[in-house]
Formats: sequence, C-alpha cells, structure tokens
Amino acid sequence: MIEIDIPAAETLRLEHLVLDVNGTLALDGNLLPDVAGQLAALQERMQIHLLTADTHGRQRDIDRHLGLAATILPPASPDSGATQLMAKAQFVEELGAQNVAAIGNGNNDAGMIRAAALGIAVLGPEGLATQALSAADLLCANINDALDLLLRPDRLRATLRT
Repeated sequence: MIEIDIPAAETLRLEHLVLDVNGTLALDGNLLPDVAGQLAALQERMQIHLLTADTHGRQRDIDRHLGLAATILPPASPDSGATQLMAKAQFVEELGAQNVAAIGNGNNDAGMIRAAALGIAVLGPEGLATQALSAADLLCANINDALDLLLRPDRLRATLRT
C-alpha cells in the first residue's frame, strides 16, 4: 500500500493501481520505454490492474512482458459507446474506489479516473481526451512521470496539498 498524508486533505491509502493500456502504457500495441521497470517496482506496494479493449491485438505480449493479466473489455460500438466508460468505472468501484489510483488518457478512461481516490490523466503520444482531463486530480506529461509520482509519494503530497 502507498499511504500519502496530504496536508489539509484526507490521507490517501492506495492499494490498487488501475491502468488503461493503449494510449497510456502502450503506443500502437507496443509498451512504452521504462514502463515495465516502473510497474515492477510498484507491484511491491500495490496491486496492478490493466484494462484494455486490446485494440492492436498485442495484449498477450504485453501481459507476458509485464507478468500481468489484463482485463479485456469489449470494443465500443456506435450502439454501446458508453460501455467501456461504464465498465472501467465499475471496475474501480468494485475494487473499493477509495483505495484506487487510476491512470488513463482517453474518453473511455474518464469514468475510472473520476471514480478513483486519485485520478491521473496522461498526455502521451496519442494525446489526451478533454473528458479524461476534466475528471482527473492531476495531469502528467507522460506515463513515466505519472508512475514516478506513485514511486515517490512526497511529490504527490507536494502537488495535492492545499
């Protein structure tokens, strides 16, 4: 668990990290540099959960490389556009949102980012949906910066204090 005592706010007790894969951890189905090492370090303190529609069909390779098993969500369609948005938020709620940090960049990540005790939006090579940004507690330039905040909680304390 990562415990962060934030002055003039509630203490965060983060047991779970929920991550979008494509656009957040990976670009075009390929894991971004340094992510594997950062996630390995975080696994010592938190349970890591990957959520994806496996847009590029490479999730098995990513799972094998990270030693994790992603939850594959059904792809969105015009008839079910909100399905992934709701599924990701529900996943966070079922874990106990008060103990979850969530990181993503897309429209379908906004619900999980909003539901989590700590929601982080990342601006990566695919960009950042404004819905994800408006749902977030903070914005990071990329996934490596976001994961570093969790690895170095004093940085979060300094950013989130009031």
